[in-house]
Amino acid sequence: MLKRSLFAVTLSALIAAASVSALAQDNQSNDQQSAPAGAQPDHGQAHHHFDPAKRTEMLTKQLKLTSDQQPKVLEILKSEQSQMESVRSDTSASQDDHRSKIMEIRKGSSDQIRALLDSNQQKKWDEMQSRHEQWQGHHPDGQTPGAAPDSSQQ
Repeated sequence: MLKRSLFAVTLSALIAAASVSALAQDNQSNDQQSAPAGAQPDHGQAHHHFDPAKRTEMLTKQLKLTSDQQPKVLEILKSEQSQMESVRSDTSASQDDHRSKIMEIRKGSSDQIRALLDSNQQKKWDEMQSRHEQWQGHHPDGQTPGAAPDSSQQ
C-alpha cells in the first residue's frame, strides 16, 4: 500500500513538472512570435547602448569630455552605427565575415575616440575597454547579448 502511494505521488510530481515545463516553453514561443519579425528582444535599457547620443552622454560623464570633444565623439559613434547597420544588413556575407567586420569597425571607432582624449581620459578609456573585453570573455558565447551564437564553438 505504501509503495503504491509513493508511486502515485512520484508519478503526479513528474506529470506536474512536465506540464510546467511544457507551459513555460509554450509561453516562450508565444513571446517570440508576438515580436515583429527581425526584432531583438527587449533587454530593458540595453537598446540605449547602441544609441550614439546616449553613448556620448555616458562617455561625457565617465570621461568628463569637453564641449569640443563631445560632437567629435558623437560623429564617430554615428559613423560606427551606420557602418554596423550596413554590415548587419549584408546577407551575402558569412557570420565570420560579419563578426570580423564588426570587430574592425569597433576597433577603428575606439582608436578614433582614444585619439581625441587627453592622457587621463585615455587611461580611463583603456580601463573601460579592458573591462568590456573581460565581460565579453565571460559571456557564455563571448558575444554581446542579442548577437547570434557562434556555431563554430559548439
